Parts: sequence; structure tokens; C-alpha cells
Amino acid sequence: MMKRSAIVLLALAIAASASSLTAQTVTSGLRGPTPLNDEGPAPPMLPNRNTSEKEVRNYPEQPPVIPHTIDGYQVDLNGNKCLSCHARARTAESQAPMVSITHFMDRDGQLLGSVSPRRFFCTECHVPQNTANPPVSNDFTDIDTLLSRASPGGRR
Repeated sequence: MMKRSAIVLLALAIAASASSLTAQTVTSGLRGPTPLNDEGPAPPMLPNRNTSEKEVRNYPEQPPVIPHTIDGYQVDLNGNKCLSCHARARTAESQAPMVSITHFMDRDGQLLGSVSPRRFFCTECHVPQNTANPPVSNDFTDIDTLLSRASPGGRR
């Protein structure tokens, strides 16, 4: 009987602590004053950056980010607004960087005369950047910086 009552008391203690945990409110951090068992309101959408400056890439083979707004751009089976500036034939006029040569290859590595259908939907890899400050600090160091620190005379 003693064992059974101890188990009941333990179960009651666990239930009581679980119910008090769900009612807790955290006043700082990303959640703000929203209780842990509630979903708070979504933060307001911030505007995208809109510049012609190229963003630094953080790692080799990182797809370049989009430094300008693309609101209202059509990128679907019927058309690709990105190519009105970034297509090979339009870069002299637009001064935009041309899409990579890899975008003109099929999956077997054969060069095509136009952008490959598998590379047609730009925003699958390339994303615009907004003006938000990061919600969590980040001490990421890119590979070039790491290599220059590692070798005595800088990067070779």
C-alpha cells in the first residue's frame, strides 16, 4: 500500500508541475510576454533590402542572394522576370550579373543554348534579403577569414 501511495503522490506532483509549466510566461527573448502554451502574433514583415550592392558569400558554392526587391516578379512556367536583366543577351544593357554558366547545363553537364528548365525557378535557391536585425547573435566566420588566420603570411 505504501508503494502505491508513493506512486500516486509522484504522479500528482508531475501533473501539478506540468500544469504550472504550461501557464508560465517568459517576459524576455524571442517570444516576448506570450505564455509558453500559446502561439503569439507573427512579427510584422519588414521591407526587403533594395540595393545594387553584391552580398558577400559565406561559403563556396553558396547561391548569391538577391540584393533588390522582387515584389511582383513573375517566375513561373509562363515567364521569368529575372531573365529580363540577368539573361546573357540583357546584361550589357541592364548592368546586372549574368546567370552562372551552370544554369545553362542539363543534368548530364551538356551545355544548352538557354537557361536549363531545372534552373528556371530562381527563388528556389536565390533569396531576397530583408532589413531585419538577426534575432540571435551570430559569430559565423567565413572560410577565407579562417584560412587567412591559419596560415602565417595570410591566405596563399
